[in-house]
Amino acid sequence: MDVTEDDFLGGLVKLKQPRKGYRITSDTVFLAACLNVKKGETILDVGAGTGGILSCLAARLGDNAVSLKMTGVDIQSDLLTLARENNQNIKYIDGDIMKDIKGCEPNSFHHVVTNPPYYEKGSVTKSPYNSKAVAHGSDMDDLGFWVQRCLRMVRPKGHLSIVHRADRLDDIITALKPKAGSIIVYPLYSKAGEEANRIIIRAQKGGKGLLSLKSGLIVHKSDGKYTDTAEKILRHAQFLDIEQ
Repeated sequence: MDVTEDDFLGGLVKLKQPRKGYRITSDTVFLAACLNVKKGETILDVGAGTGGILSCLAARLGDNAVSLKMTGVDIQSDLLTLARENNQNIKYIDGDIMKDIKGCEPNSFHHVVTNPPYYEKGSVTKSPYNSKAVAHGSDMDDLGFWVQRCLRMVRPKGHLSIVHRADRLDDIITALKPKAGSIIVYPLYSKAGEEANRIIIRAQKGGKGLLSLKSGLIVHKSDGKYTDTAEKILRHAQFLDIEQ
């Protein structure tokens, strides 16, 4: 595979990824930035790809990441080869989330995080690059089932965090209920005055709180540059508090 090595978080993270095909976007960094984890907790990244989410989380936490048990799972073994090279302290498992996976047992993780394929099977023209085609959903039939499988591996009172297209919010909420509550919806707006095209959703397994819609984050200024807040998250590893 022809790969590049790219900087994230202002150079704190260097990730190898395919030159053509699946590549990490700002969605990955924003999702990693919102994870609020405690010492000794366990985190699972479903659809881990080249390991961007967990690598960015580890970099942001620094020495505090040592106590965490971080695991990633993906069906694409070639991407996981790069993920293991990107961070040797994170465990990566080859497996299909739609099936039972050894090491990803139900009710096992304090946090499950996922950036699911954005399109379902047959809904868009398939990319000629297999890694990108799979990441975009060339083989996924049901987003709701993906969400339910992720929630299955969250321990009681643990959290599932998702980034996805805003127009799939209803499908995601439907899949989360009735086993999860205290749901936070945090929009990501490309520019001020535009509708949100991405959302971060966090749900607590067994939570009883109401759904909360937050004001969200504007990512770009009118000139296309990042807003100050987005810049701090993307370039300076600042925590993104989606509960505000």
